[in-house]
Amino acid sequence: MPEFIAPAPSVAVAFHSGYGHTAVLAEAVRRGAAGAGADVSLIPVDTIRDEQWQQLDDADAIVFGSPTYMGSASAKFHAFAEATSRRFSEGRWADKLAAGFTNSASIYGDKAGTLAFFATFAAQHRMLWISLGLAPGWNSTTASENDLNRLGFWGGAGAQTPLDGGVDTVHPADVATAEHLGARVARQASLVTAGLRVASAA
Repeated sequence: MPEFIAPAPSVAVAFHSGYGHTAVLAEAVRRGAAGAGADVSLIPVDTIRDEQWQQLDDADAIVFGSPTYMGSASAKFHAFAEATSRRFSEGRWADKLAAGFTNSASIYGDKAGTLAFFATFAAQHRMLWISLGLAPGWNSTTASENDLNRLGFWGGAGAQTPLDGGVDTVHPADVATAEHLGARVARQASLVTAGLRVASAA
């Protein structure tokens, strides 16, 4: 019986970054997914090109990222979401995996609104949502702000960066949490692609 080798899953990170902080997280998601064996594309949605739309269509999983502005994703991310309407009507992204991450200046900062928007957007495309898969950190007397998921989000990765801080002030624990998310998405995508390959060979 020939050895079965699962194909490397393809993961696209579709994100908007207003001041560079969310781009740091996008790179961390990319690094985590690549480290888990995925082929990864970083796609800034405010400058998206035709070939990058094709990368999204071909991806096994798409991770959405945006800063949280006024309780939701940025206007430029919303413009990207609206530009997917034909893909929505044609079901092109149905059954792909999806996940999300966001950043704001405040510790809570209504980031849950952005993650909920991403999850709803993915559901409208009939995608399958992947949660962060981490218990909350930094919530006991023995815990630390350096814990993974230090801000305690469940639906995706949340980060906090000071309003007046540069890209070097993105918290290392938030970067590590984004890496975890990328690796988790890649592992789940590997399982899905392997299963589809086995099913098609049966």
